[in-house]
Amino acid sequence: MPAPAPRPALQQRVAAEILAGAARLFAAEGEQASMNDVAAAAGVARATVYRYFPNRQSLLDELAHAAVSDAEARLVSGRIDEVAPEEGIARAVRALVDVGDPFVLLARERLRSDPDRFERSVIQPLRQLFERGQAAGDVRGDIASRRLTESLIGLIVGVLMSTPTLGKEDTIATITGLFLDGARARGPRLP
Repeated sequence: MPAPAPRPALQQRVAAEILAGAARLFAAEGEQASMNDVAAAAGVARATVYRYFPNRQSLLDELAHAAVSDAEARLVSGRIDEVAPEEGIARAVRALVDVGDPFVLLARERLRSDPDRFERSVIQPLRQLFERGQAAGDVRGDIASRRLTESLIGLIVGVLMSTPTLGKEDTIATITGLFLDGARARGPRLP
């Protein structure tokens, strides 16, 4: 998909409000949400939504593009590949929780948007983190890194969508604690 032409500041703010409203709505209600609902969530007229996004798919594509870009930037700035695996997992959780509703939507809709970019930007860095942790003996080796990656993404989405909602720090601590307690390497089993 070619990059859209830069928009003036007011148009950027309106587009950002539409995207934020749509992300909240689609994360909570899924595909049942209409473009009228998106307009109401963003506080704009339905015609305004269509002026910026001519159809539902263009809106979903832009949400996915923005979410992947945000997730990628946050994972890179978290330097998850430069710290101990347990700290890397905690930083990855923080990065993806910070993306918020757009990440929930992205995780659900990734096969429809740009799956190769999601794979490169989100899945691959997480999988490499788990593989490094497995090689060091810090992460269970009896579960494939791909499965650990998918489990972490599912846990993040599940906790972000649960009610009652938690504060940001409690959300991060809950996800990290739940995941690491299940992913941490274990000693030999007793008979």
